[in-house]
Amino acid sequence: MTPNSFLPAVWFSICAAGCAASTIPDPKEAVNAYAEAAAKGDSDAIYEMLSEKSKRGLSPDEVKKLVADERAELSDQAKAVTAPGVIIKARAKVRYGDGEDASLDLEGDEFRIAAADALPAGARTPQQALSQLRRVLARRSYAGLMQVLTPATRSAIEADLRSLVKGLEEPEALNIDQTGDSATVQIPGGHKVKLKREGGVWRVDDFD
Repeated sequence: MTPNSFLPAVWFSICAAGCAASTIPDPKEAVNAYAEAAAKGDSDAIYEMLSEKSKRGLSPDEVKKLVADERAELSDQAKAVTAPGVIIKARAKVRYGDGEDASLDLEGDEFRIAAADALPAGARTPQQALSQLRRVLARRSYAGLMQVLTPATRSAIEADLRSLVKGLEEPEALNIDQTGDSATVQIPGGHKVKLKREGGVWRVDDFD
């Protein structure tokens, strides 16, 4: 961990405390405390502000060495985080057992949902877009999938599905080409559906 990692770790502690307590602490107090400790090079104070996860990765002696080696950078950080016009935001992240998560931003004295896997946020990088795609596919979420696609692709898929739904309005009237346990059906609108019987039960094997 570098000194640049200290501030995010401190913010994580703010969020965790805000979620657990009945009275949400002012994140400015923690940021000011960090700035004061960074300006003084107070490694003990900085260590106490780290999240429990960060403490497991760094010992007090390691933090002391980092602070000593990067005293000038920490001093610049202290000035930067307390400069006029700096906006301080507190965020909480909830991670579920299946790996999905949700982020909440502190607005006033309440946490509000900023992003959740069931409500994909606008991706700022290609990697974020891929991560969203993976999540909605893992949940088998059609609604989620529609949210991560471009408007043109979403419109094309929805039009294609509407055409398929319309073509299946009267399944009894469709011409089914059956051979043994396999069947192929040409659907009005240009779609084709392949079916297969397994264990006496017919299931859709493929469609386009």
